Amino acid sequence: MSKIIYKSIEEIELIRESSLLVSKTLGEVAKVIKAGMQTIELNKLAETFIRDHGGVPAFLNYNGFPYSLCISLNDQVVHGFPSSYVLKDGDVVSVDCGAVLNKFVGDSAYTFAIGEVDTETLKLLQVTRECLDLGVEKAIVGMRIGDIAFAVQQHAESNGFGVVKELVGHGVGHKLHEKPEVPNYGKRGSGVKLEEGMVIAIEPMINAGKPGVKFWSDGWTVSTVDGKPSAHYEHTVAVKKGKPDILTTFSYVEEVLEQIK
Repeated sequence: MSKIIYKSIEEIELIRESSLLVSKTLGEVAKVIKAGMQTIELNKLAETFIRDHGGVPAFLNYNGFPYSLCISLNDQVVHGFPSSYVLKDGDVVSVDCGAVLNKFVGDSAYTFAIGEVDTETLKLLQVTRECLDLGVEKAIVGMRIGDIAFAVQQHAESNGFGVVKELVGHGVGHKLHEKPEVPNYGKRGSGVKLEEGMVIAIEPMINAGKPGVKFWSDGWTVSTVDGKPSAHYEHTVAVKKGKPDILTTFSYVEEVLEQIK
């Protein structure tokens, strides 16, 4: 049974650097993601950008995963393969990115709306993003994993959406996936106590319909059981006293999206 790996202040600063590279990579994706583009092009762009900045894609060859990004379309929840699929108006696309820099890992995900997306799906994206923010707020010393999980679950379900239970967030830093697991459902006051030096990836995966998922024969892709859309946002967060230290940022993505409006 592997144990939680606590990080020193210096190590957290190194994770901040790798997390910043991930955040900037998602910003580069935001500049080009649009209808008419093949998702494999996003993968190439991300890998080149990460390598040009001294990093290595954390996902590439991880347990045999063959790409640098996970690109999950519409009813795909996570771990989708970049492909020759051409994006079209109305698609929603979760782009999950990880990078290794100076031997430390950063991890983040953002769900993009392509062109005009229906109102219910836009609400799903907004609520999932809010779930992330509410979960992150609880990532402070003295709280428990269950407090993060409860915050996410309550907000999603109160808006009529389904919370994926088969997939969870995780510790991150030395490796892409470390202890503890960070579910998106649970009871307040339960689970591992949060302490200084813990770095976790909080990643709500929320479905427009039923919470259930199905696993594809490719060994990776996960989609909703009812074919309805799913959304996914993720931050790498260092647990601190008083307020969380969010190591990734959506600011690069949001600057680009603001300019496009």
